[in-house]
This record gives sequence, structure tokens and C-alpha cells, in this order.
Amino acid sequence: MRYDPTAGGVGLQPVRPEADPGLSERLSLGVAARLSRYLQVLTQAKKMGRETISSQELADYTHVNSTQIRRDLSGFGKFGKRGVGYNVDSLVSQIRKILRTTGKHNIALFGAGNLGQAIAGSDIFADHGFRVVAVFDKDPKKVGRRISDSLTVRRYDDLERVIREEDVVVGVLAVPTEAAQEVADDLVAAGVKIIFNYSDALLQVPPEVTVHTSSPAVDLLYALYFYLT
Repeated sequence: MRYDPTAGGVGLQPVRPEADPGLSERLSLGVAARLSRYLQVLTQAKKMGRETISSQELADYTHVNSTQIRRDLSGFGKFGKRGVGYNVDSLVSQIRKILRTTGKHNIALFGAGNLGQAIAGSDIFADHGFRVVAVFDKDPKKVGRRISDSLTVRRYDDLERVIREEDVVVGVLAVPTEAAQEVADDLVAAGVKIIFNYSDALLQVPPEVTVHTSSPAVDLLYALYFYLT
């Protein structure tokens, strides 16, 4: 299964913010993708001390039409005020509830090279409630190396035990392309249902497992499209 951040369409009946999203129908991929993009911008705006943000500002940062943004958000309740915009802190909380990301979720990172160390040392996941609890590598020279105050590179052979003990829900692959499928297979066997793939590999996984592949080249092509049009 592959996640398409450009998918469109609302595809759901409105769900009010006081309702439990877990008891309603699932969001369409298009809505979930766009809400995730809004949340990314809002989280950064919150860190910058912004109290309000307009739908047009969200549109400028996400390249989603402002009308679509208002339609997406109005489907879950009334958040903004005309002439004032959206309260950043409130909207961050509401979108996290809608996306069911208000809790803490543990991540296992595979690959302790330059990319892996950059990911482990970044706040990119922590800002959204994800915590890297383990880093693995097959290179004996890297095992035991401390890459942060709380993370030491673990032996790959400990994968299944650590995933169980740490209640890992997401596996992040920062490994060479030729190694990615094997790691994905081992994650699936260990019960992980979400894989975030930084390699170029086209991973084959069971239907119940979600793979998201992050590619800087694809992101650049997406940005170039908007520049040219």
C-alpha cells in the first residue's frame, strides 16, 4: 500500500470536532494528506510564536487552494473567524485529534549513517508526537556508538525483541536501496504496520502494511510544477 500526498477529494460526511474520529468513517487519503500538510505548517507557525494564521497563508505554504482549505476544515467544525483567521494552537490540537496523533508513538530507525544520524538528531518527528526509541545498524563498527543523549546504535539481530519491548509502531528506513527490502521484510515479520522509506527501493509488503516513500527529487518536481504553472 502506498500513500499519495497529492490525492484529492473529500469523500466523507462531516465529523464534528467533539466527535471521536475513531468511531467515524476513515478519512479519505486526500483529506488525510492535506490535513497532515496543514498540521506541518501550523506546527512550525506555533514554534515561531504565531497566534493566528489565515487560509490564504496556509495556501501559500502548502500549495493547496484556500477554498479547499476552508472546505476541508469546515467539514470538522467551525475553527476560523472572518478577518482574523485560525487560532494556531487550537487548530493544531483539533487536527491532531482528527488524525488521531495526540498520543506518543515509538519509532525504530534503521541505518546509522549520515542520514540516519540526521534523522535521529532532528525534531521533525518529536514535534508531532513521534519518538525515536531505537537505532539499528548491521555494521559492527557502528554498533554501540552513541548518536544522542538517549540513543545508542543497536545490533540488527535485536530487532524483533526491541520492537516488542519498546512497542514500536513505525519503522524508518535510512539504509541503502539494496538493503531496504530485507529490513522491510523483518519489520513486517515483527508486526510493524507502518514503514517510512527514505531509500529508492520499491518495497513489496502485505496489503495491511502502509509504506510511505520520501524522495527529495519528487518533492522538488512537485515544487517545480507550481513554479512553472
